[in-house]
Amino acid sequence: MTSTPFRQLHHICFVVHEIDKSVAYYESIGIGPWQEYPPLTEYTDLDVPNPEAFYAMRYRLANLENVQLQLCEPPALDCPQRRFLDAHGEGVFHVGFESDVDVAAEQGRALGLDVIMRGQRPNGSGFVYFDTLEQAGAVLMARKTAT
Repeated sequence: MTSTPFRQLHHICFVVHEIDKSVAYYESIGIGPWQEYPPLTEYTDLDVPNPEAFYAMRYRLANLENVQLQLCEPPALDCPQRRFLDAHGEGVFHVGFESDVDVAAEQGRALGLDVIMRGQRPNGSGFVYFDTLEQAGAVLMARKTAT
């Protein structure tokens, strides 16, 4: 059997219309604290459909005991997150797994998955998103923390 990058859950990311409103709701029910995601401009090696839209996204994250939750407010520009929000409304856009991004991309291709977005920071951390929305109900992605 082909190896898979989808073994170690890291986070679940929801796309939302108004990130500040969503953060306030989650905090009102005891989920938080929320923090800003590091600047997206740190991704210097980037292969995404629309870099302008990518850099304009707003993210917040909350580290819970067993998983990280992320909120993403996409801009009013064409990008996969905006298309998902417009077509489906708010909800889970992607599920993130901890994995070496280069290995994950190879494993994904061996499983017949197309890469739809990829990025890497100079410190070695990065992400790779796979085209799984129609089949899995969410985009699956692999991410790597800095080495």
